[in-house]
Amino acid sequence: MRVSLVLLCLLAFSFSPDRPAYRIYDARLKATTYAKLLRQAADADVVLFGELHNNPICHWLELQLTKDLAAQKKGNLVLGAEMFEADNQTALSNYVEGRTTGAELAKQARLWPNFDTDYKPIVDVARELKIPFIATNVPRRYASLVSRQGLSALDTLSPTAKSQMVPLPLTVDLTLPGYQAMLEMMGGSGHGADTKQANPHSGNGDMAANFARAQAIKDATMAHFILQNLKAGQTALHFNGDYHSKNFEGIVWYLRKGRPDLKIMTLSSVELADPDKPAGENRALGDFVLAIPADMTKTY
Repeated sequence: MRVSLVLLCLLAFSFSPDRPAYRIYDARLKATTYAKLLRQAADADVVLFGELHNNPICHWLELQLTKDLAAQKKGNLVLGAEMFEADNQTALSNYVEGRTTGAELAKQARLWPNFDTDYKPIVDVARELKIPFIATNVPRRYASLVSRQGLSALDTLSPTAKSQMVPLPLTVDLTLPGYQAMLEMMGGSGHGADTKQANPHSGNGDMAANFARAQAIKDATMAHFILQNLKAGQTALHFNGDYHSKNFEGIVWYLRKGRPDLKIMTLSSVELADPDKPAGENRALGDFVLAIPADMTKTY
């Protein structure tokens, strides 16, 4: 009997405990469940899923949340994503509405390299269930233009080009922590809420400010197209890089600027050495924090 107990103890300690692929926490880093996340998402006007672009757990959970919200909202769900730019809306809609094939979509739209593995499963759910899918991002050439020359360069664009972004002029508050961090990373400094444009060749600080403004034109455009396509009673589920909605900034700031009454839920994704022990720095990144093992395999 004593030998058997010893063997049982040895066996118990010879196996590692379960290794979950993710943990979910609330904003205070209290452990919570997917079921609670789903309930809150179904009650929200806008859900911003802040993903890590190459993380398979993010993409898998996005797919599950899409399916589950579709079942709960019963026709009152609209999808949107940073990964599709506004000038590709026709190509995306044609595919989702069954008028074209995947091969035609690939020819007609600028798809991310990881589209087939990471985003196509979600788009295919939209196609199957007839869920509207909105291309919310500003065309990258215009964000690049802002990065090089500042927001004033957008004034020279055609009416068609301007229809593919947030209405101008755009106010950018460079004192917001997210934009401020970008400025500090690039050796620049913020100049407050403004629409003034400095000479991009006059110093590193001006180049850094324009880089932050390019981020802001993306955030503002995504918020604009979410609001433009959201109807009463619907939930908009939007997929974007975590930085665009982390700390309730970026897209969230522009959504609240346009609709202060909007009920917004955010999820922020982080990779941690030990998902069971999130550090204080992960507190309040979003309404929910998705903690994933740092050594999780990547999709690219």
